[in-house]
Amino acid sequence: MHTLRKNRPLRRVVLASAATVSGMVLLLSLKPHTTPSVTGTATSPAPPSSSSTSGGATGSSGSATGTQTLTGDSVQTRYGPVQVRVTLKNGKLTDVTAVTYPQENPRDQQINAYAIPQLTREALTAQSADIDTVSGATYTSEGYHDSLQSALDSASR
Repeated sequence: MHTLRKNRPLRRVVLASAATVSGMVLLLSLKPHTTPSVTGTATSPAPPSSSSTSGGATGSSGSATGTQTLTGDSVQTRYGPVQVRVTLKNGKLTDVTAVTYPQENPRDQQINAYAIPQLTREALTAQSADIDTVSGATYTSEGYHDSLQSALDSASR
């Protein structure tokens, strides 16, 4: 027997009501997406100094056995420039700082507050510019990679 036969209209009303109530419960149980606020200086790197905004890789000179701080090229992406500064100690990558990256609007800030630390961890783990792209931050990831590679290339000169 079919449950929605025409000679049982009350059963059809009960099933339709139950389906409506179930749908409303599911709809109301969804949580809206909240954007994390980007405040404080812990998530934002220091603004670039006037010497680090010039094109090309720059940095302090040092031997391969000392400590070197090098700034990579500023790479123009669709949403703005990306530039990183690296610190090498005895030829080992010890620190990577994003000097410049897109942060013009809240969405850029939200994306990069998540992507920049992840890219930094990847670079320090890989000890190279061979890092994965962060999903949702493709342009920033590509700019970060290119700037990091230019800084590492200038260290090997």
